[in-house]
Amino acid sequence: MNTPVRVVAAGDHFVLPALITRALTTELPEPPPDVRELMLGWPLEPFGPVAEVREASDAENPLIDALSDGREVLVTQMAPVTERVLAASPGLRLVVVCRGGPVNVNLDAAQLHDVRVCYAPGRNAAATAEFTVGLLLAALRRIPQAHDLLAGQRSWQGATYYTHEHSGLELEDLPVGLIGYGAVGSRVARALAAFGAQVMVYDPYARGEIHGLRMPTLDALLRRSRVITLHARLTPETRGLIGARELALLPRGAVLVNAARGPLVDEEALCDALADGTLSAAALDTFAREPLPAGSRLFGLADRVVLTPHLGGASQAVAEKAARIAAAEVGRWARGEPPAHALC
Repeated sequence: MNTPVRVVAAGDHFVLPALITRALTTELPEPPPDVRELMLGWPLEPFGPVAEVREASDAENPLIDALSDGREVLVTQMAPVTERVLAASPGLRLVVVCRGGPVNVNLDAAQLHDVRVCYAPGRNAAATAEFTVGLLLAALRRIPQAHDLLAGQRSWQGATYYTHEHSGLELEDLPVGLIGYGAVGSRVARALAAFGAQVMVYDPYARGEIHGLRMPTLDALLRRSRVITLHARLTPETRGLIGARELALLPRGAVLVNAARGPLVDEEALCDALADGTLSAAALDTFAREPLPAGSRLFGLADRVVLTPHLGGASQAVAEKAARIAAAEVGRWARGEPPAHALC
């Protein structure tokens, strides 16, 4: 393509418009792209990384205005690419979403309007894996609770964790079960193996060699695991995968970590298990409803839980990787090459 690619970089406070522009300029140096930057408020409704496209949004109008001069490409993280946006932007030919799936794009409408949609898989696998291990260590050793007592309440009572009854578990020789062995789960397995944990894996779709002992069934994994971490995709089959029956199979006092998807776990059953001692702790970055409702039972279990607001994939490197992956897709499109990650 001899003329500059005309792009709208609809960034937000995580994937900044300037990051997208920089990546596009590196990918397409000659001629440099004509980039119009648009900063959208974040988080857009509905909240957080599980957002889905809505056909009415306050962000539609600025997006339509930015595309109104016939720009061919839109690169975005969260902008709502709705039927209205697509219908009002006849020059648009490519949408690239800087995330693992284009959940903010109306794919049916994109296909109808002959707009190709690409995305950026794998951009946060390392960050989420590291965060998962951090959650696990925090839960095992009660780090947030000890910090709150000392830094928040100026109390040395956290020193009572230095007793046989209240001290935590260490990863060396600890049986840890991983449910799911994709880009995140495989990284977590390697990290835990380096700590000396006894890693076990249940994933009926995993092929080839794994870092750990492959378990034939979920029940077998649960019965042997002092800790379980979840790394499965959310599908109709995996929704509620861990409920009261599954939690009862764990050794008493086990720990659950979930930085994947909240609905993988029956939250009420989880709270029951924490309350009756079936679980000694849980570390959660994702929840059945987000934001976590003020009336959630989890807040009443603060001495046994580590709670973070869906931050597993939030690192500066993730934003930069996402912009680079998106820019590479724009480069392929501009050169007439097949996309690497396209849904339509």
